[in-house]
Amino acid sequence: MTISRFANGLKLYFSYIFSKVTKKAFHFGLPASIAIEPTTSCNLRCPECPSGLRSFTRPTGMLQNKMFEKLIDELSNTLFYLIFYFQGEPYLNTAFLDMVAYATKKNIYTATSTNAHYLTDENCKKTIASGLNRLIISIDGTTQETYQSYRIGGKLNKVIEGTKNIVKWRKEMKSSTPHLIFQFLVVRPNEHQINDVIKLADELGVDEVRFKTAQVYDYKNGNELIPENTAYARYSKNNDGTYSIKNKMLNHCWKMWHSCVVTWDGKVVPCCFDKDAEHTLGEVSVSSFKTIWKSASYNKFRASVLRSRTEIEMCKNCTEGTKVFA
Repeated sequence: MTISRFANGLKLYFSYIFSKVTKKAFHFGLPASIAIEPTTSCNLRCPECPSGLRSFTRPTGMLQNKMFEKLIDELSNTLFYLIFYFQGEPYLNTAFLDMVAYATKKNIYTATSTNAHYLTDENCKKTIASGLNRLIISIDGTTQETYQSYRIGGKLNKVIEGTKNIVKWRKEMKSSTPHLIFQFLVVRPNEHQINDVIKLADELGVDEVRFKTAQVYDYKNGNELIPENTAYARYSKNNDGTYSIKNKMLNHCWKMWHSCVVTWDGKVVPCCFDKDAEHTLGEVSVSSFKTIWKSASYNKFRASVLRSRTEIEMCKNCTEGTKVFA
């Protein structure tokens, strides 16, 4: 944290609160965090993932160093948190760890999420050297049968081997980073293994286990992925047998003020629920990020969130946007 980043955070917080109270979109400052997409390519075929389903209408490709460095140079004074993930498997981009190292030199906190199939011995050594602060490993089962029921095409032994590699090199290089997280997406086929994954993480030397609720696109009449344990479900069953999202949709969203997503080809979209970049608000390949962030079209979108989130399709399946300041 630097003085400029702290001051920027205050600007974001007060402009958000002021907008929330007045119901008018005011914005000061630049994003404190962004997600950037190394690639849309993926080796797995997960059933609720556009990348896995190969269902994108936008093109597949790889983030290029030149555009990435230009963006980071523009935002490094105020940017605190950078996650290298949107869709796809980050390690498929061979320049990914070079980009992490570049952000590390700018003293930006870095994180990524991976299915761990490319955590080879060499990649893990490079990961430690890059300075990556946080590594999230998706592990949605503790047996191959359960794991592959959602991570279609995946091999659990690869995940475990990759985890061992990263733990080994972290010790050998005497590094405190990356903070290693097992992320367990709770769905009906794997919910019986919640305690098992905690035990496995402890055995492998993983720092933390996080349980994530699953977003499903077709939930109204029920879905075979919705867990029976309601504590891990985003959806609740109504009296008529249909399902609805648990959280009440409120007309404000902290994400619209403090963060955004940049796709591999430079499109700026408002949040991670816009997986197909339908709400593209600008492109960093043709204009500066600051111009896009401060544009009338971006502020118009923020205003539409304050007016009625139910009018925005991507918001209808969202349970995250209002958590911090609801």
